Amino acid sequence: MSLRSIPAVVGALFGAVVLAATTQRAPAGVRVFLNARALDGSGRSIPRATIVVRAGRIGAIGAASAIPIPPSAERIDLAGRTVIPGFINTHGHVADTRGLASSPQFYTEPHLLAQLQLYARYGITTVFSLGGDGRAGFLVRDAQRTAALDRARLYVAGPIIAAETPDAARQMVEQVAAMRPDIIKIRVDDNLQTTVKMSPAVYRAVIDQAHTHALGVAAHVFYLEDAKDLLRSGVDFIAHSVRDQDVDQELIALMKRRGICLAPTLTRELSTFVYESRPAFFDDPFFLRYADRDVLQQLLEPSRQQAMRQSRSAQQYKGALAVASRNVKALADAGVRVVLGTDTGPPARFQGYFEHLELELLAKAGLTPAQILKAATSDAAACMNLTGTAGSLVPGAWADLVVLRADPLADIRNSRTIHSVWIGGNRIGP
Repeated sequence: MSLRSIPAVVGALFGAVVLAATTQRAPAGVRVFLNARALDGSGRSIPRATIVVRAGRIGAIGAASAIPIPPSAERIDLAGRTVIPGFINTHGHVADTRGLASSPQFYTEPHLLAQLQLYARYGITTVFSLGGDGRAGFLVRDAQRTAALDRARLYVAGPIIAAETPDAARQMVEQVAAMRPDIIKIRVDDNLQTTVKMSPAVYRAVIDQAHTHALGVAAHVFYLEDAKDLLRSGVDFIAHSVRDQDVDQELIALMKRRGICLAPTLTRELSTFVYESRPAFFDDPFFLRYADRDVLQQLLEPSRQQAMRQSRSAQQYKGALAVASRNVKALADAGVRVVLGTDTGPPARFQGYFEHLELELLAKAGLTPAQILKAATSDAAACMNLTGTAGSLVPGAWADLVVLRADPLADIRNSRTIHSVWIGGNRIGP
């Protein structure tokens, strides 16, 4: 999969779309969802939709009057509910954190699967893990084209490229490319002037070598000037907001010229300082449904809170969140595609819940619920080359559905009113 050619979002996805009318008895395992309002991910809705699922994929979707129901299908009445595509997190990390500890020793298939199941229970049905991925991650990714899936779908970047010379960078890209990743990841940041930043010569070598394998390159950035030079150098995905200063017209033009997408990861900034006191979300029943209470108690320890209040970097990142939020709004207003990305996975960045918190922060930044829903579904799919597979309720896509009790277009926080989550048309939670 390459990010070098960003596909356009298909405009009118709905109507009364039927892949194939059938007068025969439906095969075993056909499931039909009835009477819910369906939001397709692209902006259209069907007030009383019928969704037919066969072999894990959407076989037909449309108004109830236009879709024949196979006579032997299992019927699931969702009257009064809203159905949306499962959310796509374009920037997460999976499996190397346990509690508040992070270590490669945690990167095992059972732990990875457990975290993907956690994402899914919160309605995050697809995750791009941008770095630190090992063999187990690739094996899990390769096993997910099945109607029996019971966890979030995973796409992987493999090891982050961290070379110091152009030649070493090309060699590392070759090594990672041999693993067959979905994307290549680099970091161009000095961590608030505490580490050495990857040089332009090195990241240009990475980008060039990755493109010889038709692999896109996602870049961790902080500074405006780095983001602009990376774009001029051909980078394919900006995996964090610009956080040092307000974006300018040059950056906007560079992003729009090639349709480059941005994952703001506002919750990444939030996580650096929010535990200086008791976060409001510690009292959110939706968060507490799956939260590890031992971890919460550790985060509430007075000494830990005091250390965060006194942390120079935490307070700098607090200011960076305000800059990032302004920049998200400016980019979205200019027509740059903003997509859901959180950087969840490292300690105290709670997988599954932080994606919903990110949606709330995007709303606080000034995006509308309709913009945010697209950012988390069809736009995320388009940016990661998954259009027609995930992120939209269209025939042929995997039937990864989130059923809500309340309308997310009225208030994006209604994304938390999850009635049920379905992967490949099979209920997996809550």
